[in-house]
Order: sequence, then C-alpha cells, then structure tokens
Amino acid sequence: MTSKRHEEVGLTDAQVLEMYYYMLLARKIDERQWLLNRAGKVPFVISCQGQEAAQVGAAFALEKGKDYLCPYYRDLGLVLVFGQSAKDCMLSAFAKAEDPNSGGRQMPGHFGGKKWNILTGSSPVTTQVPHAVGIALAGKMQKKDHVVYTSFGEGSSNQGDFHEGANFAGVHKLPVIFFCENNKYAISVPLKKQLGCESVADRAIGYGFPGVSVDGNDPIEVYRVTKEAVERARSGQGPTLIEAVMYRLVPHSSDDDDRTYRTREEVEEAKKKDPILVFGNYLKEVGLLDDAKEQELLSRVQKEVDEATDYAEQAPYPTPESTLTHVYGE
Repeated sequence: MTSKRHEEVGLTDAQVLEMYYYMLLARKIDERQWLLNRAGKVPFVISCQGQEAAQVGAAFALEKGKDYLCPYYRDLGLVLVFGQSAKDCMLSAFAKAEDPNSGGRQMPGHFGGKKWNILTGSSPVTTQVPHAVGIALAGKMQKKDHVVYTSFGEGSSNQGDFHEGANFAGVHKLPVIFFCENNKYAISVPLKKQLGCESVADRAIGYGFPGVSVDGNDPIEVYRVTKEAVERARSGQGPTLIEAVMYRLVPHSSDDDDRTYRTREEVEEAKKKDPILVFGNYLKEVGLLDDAKEQELLSRVQKEVDEATDYAEQAPYPTPESTLTHVYGE
C-alpha cells in the first residue's frame, strides 16, 4: 500500500474523500452545463475541467465563514467547497431569478455571495485582485484575523491589476494569497508568448514575498502550500504567490474552438494527467476507495446534478420589472 501522503500534511481520510467528492461534483456540473449549452438551453459555459484539484485543495486550507474569496470565473470547485450548491450553479447557468450570485443578471462564472464571504467578480479579467488587496487592508486596519484568497489565470498575471495589487500587498504585508491557476493558455496565447520569466511564481520576489510553484493536479500538495501561505498571512508575515501548474482540458469557453491553436495530441496527452483520474488512483492505492465506493459516490453526484438541473430549468426567470434593481441604488 502507498504511504498516506495526506496524513503527512494533516489531512484525514474523511477529508481527502470529501475533496474527491467536490472535485467530482465540479466536473459533473461542468459536463452537464456543456450538454445544456449544446442543446441550446444555457447560453455560455466557462469551464473548470482540469483545474478542480487545485481549486479544491486550496479551498480546504482556508477557513469557511472567516476567510474571503475573490475568485475568477473558472473557480467552480472552490465555491462549491465554500458553500454553493449544484442547484445554485445551475440557477446561475440558466439565468434564473433565484441565482444567488446575481439573480440571473450576470454571466455564468461570476460567483458571489455575502453569506459565503465571496466577493462578486466582473467580466474584465484581474479586477478581483485589487479588490482582494482592499479587503485584506480593511481586515488589517480593523484587526480582524481573516485571510483573503484571490485566484486568476496566468494570462491575468500579465495585467496591471495584478502587479499593482501585488506591489501594494507586499509593501503593507497584507494577508493575501495570490493564487495563479496556470492552465498554459490565455485563451489562445500559449505560456511561452506570455512570460519572459520561467514561471509566474518568479514574479513574487519583485514584490518582496515568497512565490511557490506547485503541481496543480495534486490536491494534497496544493493544500500543503496553501496552508503554509494561510499560516504566514495570519501571523502577519504578508502575502504569498502560489502558481498551480495544470492544463485546461477543454476550450476556453463554449464559444471557443481550441483546435485552431493546439493539437489534439497535446490535449489527449494532458488528459492522461486528469486530476480526477490521478487523485482517484491515489485514493485506491491507499485503500480509501474501491470500485463499489466510487460507483456509490458517482451515483450520489449524478443525482445531485440531475435534481439541480431539473429544478433550475423549471425555476422562474427574473421579472422585467426587476431589471434596474441594484443598478440605481434600489
């Protein structure tokens, strides 16, 4: 039997099984939304496939109800751990009135909700980074003990918002975790045409805090480095930049054709390292998962996704009269 790496970083058997459940749930919600999109029932999908391990591993290192999230549009796994449900996600995809993110007014992937400490995002990329730094500054001024986690793609690490936010957080030693989900492509632009340095993590030194590069397909390793960053932030030592290296297994969005900029061979090769397969194999090797348990878990997740889809499809749309609510101060 393989040694239990998860125990070495302080995770219990129950926790790693829960991690796997959330990874599966994110994947199955995502796959269902693609089917609904292709059936003409939902307008747009921006996917988390291939990035679930990093999102779930990081989320487990944070404290729900205390810490804040400023996520980016692929962070389905992250927000599920923090409390959003399959039903919430489907209501958002169908743009229904009960959508907790925006009442059916925002694009999918614009996660938000005060009750979960999730700050809503907007469509221009990287705007969440300075917002996260602002929440961290407010917390420090109010002597609160919260950590702020903000995530973004490697393309976003080239935007001014990232550099300004990182510089300010470094100067003021703010409790922020900058979490880059490096999935190798900024839409169609490959990594080698984005960065002059070796990795996104290399950029941290310029702002006076540590940068760590980690295997984004391994939720245990992501948990370990995020936990260290959380402890560092809580003890007043300031920010950390974490670069989780992974691969986006599907096109940028449901409107993108990735065949124009990457080969099928490259994608098929990456699928061999699919984090759900890799982590499932680990759980089997350490004796926590067998075929029967896996099937039971899949059935549970499938039932959740089916019920969420049925509910959201039947739910009412926002009324036309509510169009300007929250726009002009009401």
